[in-house]
Amino acid sequence: MAEARSAVGEPIVPELDEDEASSYLAALKEFRRSTIRRFFRTRNQIKNGMWPTSWWNLGVTVALVSMVIVSDLDIFKCINRRLWAFGEYFYISNTPEYLYVKVVILSLLFGIFFFIIVLYVRRYLLRLLLAYKGWLYEPPAKQSWITLLWGACMRLVTGPSPSTYSCQQSLPRMPVPCLRATIRKFMKSIKPLVSQEEYDQFKKEGMEFEQKVAPKLQNFLHLKSWWSQNYVTDWWEKYVYLMNRSPVHINCNYYGLDNVTWKPTTFQCARAGAITHMIMCFKRILEREHLPAMRIRNTISVCMSQYERAFGTTRVPGEEIDELVQAHSSQSKHIIVLRKGIYYKVDMMDKEGQLLSPKAMEGIMEWIIKDADAHQDSETAKAGEHIASLTGLKRADWAKIRQEHLLEGVNKESLEKVEKAAFMVNLETISPEDIGHRSNYMLGGSGSSFWFDKSISLCFFANARYGFNAEHSWADAPVVAHIQEYCMTEEVLGNLYTEDGHCKDVAGVTQSSYKLPTMLIWEVNNQLSIHIERAMTFVTENNSDLDLRVRIHEDYGKGFMKKSKISPDAYVQVALQLAYYKDAKKFALTYEASMTRLYRMGRTETVRSLTPESCAFVKAMVEDNRSDEEKARLLHEAAKVHVQLYKDAMSGRGVDRHMFALYVLSKGFNQESDFLHHALTMPWTLSTSQTPQQQMSSSPRIDYANRDKVCPGGGFGPVSDQGYGISYMFPEDSMLFFHVSSKKSCPLTDSERMQNNIFGALADMKQLLENVEKNKT
Repeated sequence: MAEARSAVGEPIVPELDEDEASSYLAALKEFRRSTIRRFFRTRNQIKNGMWPTSWWNLGVTVALVSMVIVSDLDIFKCINRRLWAFGEYFYISNTPEYLYVKVVILSLLFGIFFFIIVLYVRRYLLRLLLAYKGWLYEPPAKQSWITLLWGACMRLVTGPSPSTYSCQQSLPRMPVPCLRATIRKFMKSIKPLVSQEEYDQFKKEGMEFEQKVAPKLQNFLHLKSWWSQNYVTDWWEKYVYLMNRSPVHINCNYYGLDNVTWKPTTFQCARAGAITHMIMCFKRILEREHLPAMRIRNTISVCMSQYERAFGTTRVPGEEIDELVQAHSSQSKHIIVLRKGIYYKVDMMDKEGQLLSPKAMEGIMEWIIKDADAHQDSETAKAGEHIASLTGLKRADWAKIRQEHLLEGVNKESLEKVEKAAFMVNLETISPEDIGHRSNYMLGGSGSSFWFDKSISLCFFANARYGFNAEHSWADAPVVAHIQEYCMTEEVLGNLYTEDGHCKDVAGVTQSSYKLPTMLIWEVNNQLSIHIERAMTFVTENNSDLDLRVRIHEDYGKGFMKKSKISPDAYVQVALQLAYYKDAKKFALTYEASMTRLYRMGRTETVRSLTPESCAFVKAMVEDNRSDEEKARLLHEAAKVHVQLYKDAMSGRGVDRHMFALYVLSKGFNQESDFLHHALTMPWTLSTSQTPQQQMSSSPRIDYANRDKVCPGGGFGPVSDQGYGISYMFPEDSMLFFHVSSKKSCPLTDSERMQNNIFGALADMKQLLENVEKNKT
């Protein structure tokens, strides 16, 4: 038999040639890396599942059970006897040589059993403790004995320093607010806006809703809050973001900038190389769960779920609803770099699986610029030059074009590489220095400079300035602001550049060979070319209609506000009410975003900043018929009410998410409500937000004594075509940044005029408080 002869003979095995050997070694290395990744991923899952307990707690529990089993103390005799009785079921001999085997088995079984009990007791106890929000309403220096006792219990129950996602299972679910309280707060918020007749009609509709339709909806919300992770977040993402058919360009996306005037280098490629490297480092930290979980006062856990979708995420358009699609971490090890209409895929790992260093990335960016300049007149450049403008169309329109032209052949391959990229980078040819020009470009671009569906897109200008444009549906601004703060901190403190401005090598790391970027190919037929031309016109017109102004307020900052014993955020919100009244001679429904991440899967809640108290102060200032002392009293009262509303929103006692969830249910149950319809269709004339900062509490912070290094934050487009979008930031104690946007097509708004009114309101309020202080002396 042939197989028998082969079995006893020397096997004939051909030698591997050099290419096959290298491929074999590469496959072995990739298998080793993937095995290591799976191991650490599994380890992190187990660690997160055990928190707030730990392996150490498990060892102690098993040891204690062992002590009980072998102990002869009278206090343990009853338990000891029951444990040994259970051991009889194992059919293990009671001879001395098998005694230790039985002790080990019993110790492990009952040790793990009691450990699981301890785990769930601690987890649910921690969840119960975190549901307490009394600490939020008390200043740290004047806490009640209940809050002090709560803090002591938190320290006893909380486990070791949590990793990125360890706290998720211990966070409480967001409670459903009291229905009557929600309606009462809503009625109070609209009183300054409507006539008495309209107010009475709202009141009538509200009473009818509360008595007839609302009880069933409220009960269902309570049920949902028990079995879902969050009673409103999934609906909020689906109906507010993903089902919205408006373009994401300007309407949904937002932007952020780098430092005001300081920059660590004058070389575009050097800064692009360093920042892309640092963002990939942040991505690796996230994947390994080495990023410390955010905790307020180093005690209160904050939901970190939004960070999971930071990289490799794309909002894929649909005709009726979009979908957030995230590539697996193994598929998003590359980025896409855009230069002069040409897209390049850049693998961020070398052949040894190491992250490319800043210096290597600088070299790649230089190569891309040279290659793109050489091919800028090619068919490839012409085909892809404006293809990104399609992402700025209305969502249903973009979905049809994508389905018809981009899901076959080379277009499908190129699109997949774009959508699976960790993030996108644009190497621009323009050099704006002014923060106003940079802001306008970062929000709207040239029309085709951003793939607006990507979670994060970076833009590096020729003068080495940079910023980001972020899609909003996957997460809120604090997440991207955290990534930006990480990069800026490393730039200032990390010594990334040489004296002449080029990137340094990473100490102790030897970079192996890596792939050169590959150019993406697009096939653009006549029909697709018409769509692209139409999209470019549409996006350019929207950019032209945007009126965005960014200014620095250097007269004073939050230091003076705190000295006046007023919350800085409340102070600015009252100033915005005064400024808008001067601008429009009337009040406006005002939206301020507040986080609800104290709860599991929490996102945001609306603070209705316009209140009867703020209106009373504004009228006193405008009519000038009160004393300075009376005006100051009204200002403090308005600020106090605003702080209360903000804390209510953070603690799940807001108005708008509750009413939104009730509205979704009313549609689902086909129970129309005039009250909900009228309430939720009132336009947000003023949409405001404070840009978050200093989220890196565990690392060194930038010394902002040098004002050039501060970050001006970012902004967004107006929510209402007849209103303003206002973002502000307190970078340090003596200055503020304001980003004000509106539509040029609206005759009622003017961003420059609104900026002047804001600065005037801030000056008037400072003068008022200083006069009151002088009168006291």
